[in-house]
Amino acid sequence: MPEFSGSCLCGAVAYKGSTDAMRVVNCHCTDCQKASGAVYTTNIFVPESDVGITGEVTSYSHDSDRGSVMTKHSCVRCGSPVYGSNSNREGIVTLRAGTMDQKDLIQPGAYVYCDSKVPSTPLDPDLKAFDRMPG
Repeated sequence: MPEFSGSCLCGAVAYKGSTDAMRVVNCHCTDCQKASGAVYTTNIFVPESDVGITGEVTSYSHDSDRGSVMTKHSCVRCGSPVYGSNSNREGIVTLRAGTMDQKDLIQPGAYVYCDSKVPSTPLDPDLKAFDRMPG
């Protein structure tokens, strides 16, 4: 199991863990675009029990297109989005890949929500691409 760590821009929120990623996806949904200010967000799914998160976060929850409640957790000091959670995926957090220290561990396996991707954003033809989030 690889060890990993990461933090927000100012370092007030940090995490450490030791586990394999369950899934890594590049999400092109409009919610991720607006929350990150980028054309897509890379999310690393890990068991919540395998990562320790310290520091004060603010949280914002909203309904997803699949009926779950998505919660985005950001640093109260610098505003960096650090991780998310989904009411339909109890016990799993999605770390924002840009916060991770070990860049070599970021290995996306698919693109999701390609139906809302920015048209000029290139996709790696070797990765699967889905219009929505697969089951």
